Amino acid sequence: MSNTLYALVVATIAIATALLAVFDVVPATVAQMVPLLVVPFVISRGRRGCAGRAC
Repeated sequence: MSNTLYALVVATIAIATALLAVFDVVPATVAQMVPLLVVPFVISRGRRGCAGRAC
């Protein structure tokens, strides 16, 4: 998957979660934590799974 496509997928998931929170399908506190859950996947994407240390 190219970097552009990966960025679009992550952005689409974030926008969908925000919209679900606006319409009270998902609680607002859950929607606030979603970006924090995505960070490890974004970090490990570029480094082949060695997040947090130089490989």
